[in-house]
Amino acid sequence: MGKYFGTDGFRGEANVELSAKIAFKIGRFLGYYFGEKAAAQQREARIVIGKDTRRSSYMFEYALAAGITSSGSDAYLLHVTTTPSVSYVTKCDGFDCGIMISASHNPYYDNGIKLLNGNGEKMDDETICLIEDFLDGKSGIPPYALREKIGRTVDYIEGRNRYIGYLISLGLYSFKGKKIALDCANGSAWNIAPSVFNALGAKTYVINAEPDGTNINRGAGSTHIEGLQRFVVENGLDAGFAYDGDADRCLCVDELGNVVDGDKILYIYARYLKEMGELKTNTVVATVMSNLGLFKALDELGIDYVKTAVGDKYVYEYMATNKNVIGGEQSGHIIFGKYASTGDGILTSLKMMEVMLAKKSTLSALTQPVKTFPQVLRNVPVTEKVLVMSAPLVQAAISEAEVALGCDGRILVRPSGTEPLVRVMAEAVDVPTCEKCIDIVVKAIEACGFVKHE
Repeated sequence: MGKYFGTDGFRGEANVELSAKIAFKIGRFLGYYFGEKAAAQQREARIVIGKDTRRSSYMFEYALAAGITSSGSDAYLLHVTTTPSVSYVTKCDGFDCGIMISASHNPYYDNGIKLLNGNGEKMDDETICLIEDFLDGKSGIPPYALREKIGRTVDYIEGRNRYIGYLISLGLYSFKGKKIALDCANGSAWNIAPSVFNALGAKTYVINAEPDGTNINRGAGSTHIEGLQRFVVENGLDAGFAYDGDADRCLCVDELGNVVDGDKILYIYARYLKEMGELKTNTVVATVMSNLGLFKALDELGIDYVKTAVGDKYVYEYMATNKNVIGGEQSGHIIFGKYASTGDGILTSLKMMEVMLAKKSTLSALTQPVKTFPQVLRNVPVTEKVLVMSAPLVQAAISEAEVALGCDGRILVRPSGTEPLVRVMAEAVDVPTCEKCIDIVVKAIEACGFVKHE
């Protein structure tokens, strides 16, 4: 992670940590950087921009476009769309770079800038470092473009429409007769997801699809799924799908109102691929936060798995290097390697529908083999994240907790990537055991004097 850009872009409160001036400067650098590369090929650079429904997204869209065009490159505007659509369009339509303006599941007053390379993948660290040096005044770029060298801003809604067509084309079965709820989180999915499900013949029930600039993720979507759970049960629906603000993740609700999280989605699709003889490498890529129940269920199927650091960036990097076809996070970032290079919430919901229809099964039946272990997470405010992790007393406490849990649980201690916190997570056969083991570690952190008191 860089100084400003984390694993999911530059994120902060609009006009506080992330201002229009910063967005302009990022656009300015990207326009220059990719313009130079394009000029070597005797062409003009093209950069595509998408945004979510936050009020500030419009401000950042035009600030980025102004920066890009002032450096002599062209800015193509997808308008309100999803992160995976930007990835798809960037790669398929030959853009030099893709930009998504979104703070994902954060509240409306936050925003972010996500950068993608020409393959639709998250931008490499080397380029991010160059951008950050420019933002800090450590490097300069040539003067503004003049006269005919000034770039153009192009309306490119056709790119979003082509992405919708792509999703529809992936529907192997008709959804006719299926009653499906879609929770669009008042975000990017609000007009895309219903269009896809309607085209495939579902009886679609849409909630939280009235964005007003300030209601994105508010009591809605994958981070507030309880509303969708009630809606599915009350209306007797076959399933429900909840997206986040930029629709790069999806959580499901089965016909009984139970949440089907990313771990269970990974299990369902990995098992389906193995039965079809299409699970290349016989491996699922998960993260260290995935539930022990997933790994035990995969063991029963003879499916291998690896655990990466938290973040879909790391999941994708491992998948790309090792040619794995399925990976993701418990939070619902699922990457289908054959179809996308980033998490795609709408694609995830389509793939769950595919398995249900192919196997003529309910979603609850498909998840039954996964016995989720109780999981307790405690966020501990600390003064020194790095020192906590290396403290001998803390390491000894972690070892003590591991011995107490044995083979039927685990303890995970990791520093937060964005906050002054250490996250202590335990899994065990019951919640009291989780709490007991977490207490062992937290008391050690306190004994070392690292806990930050208000």
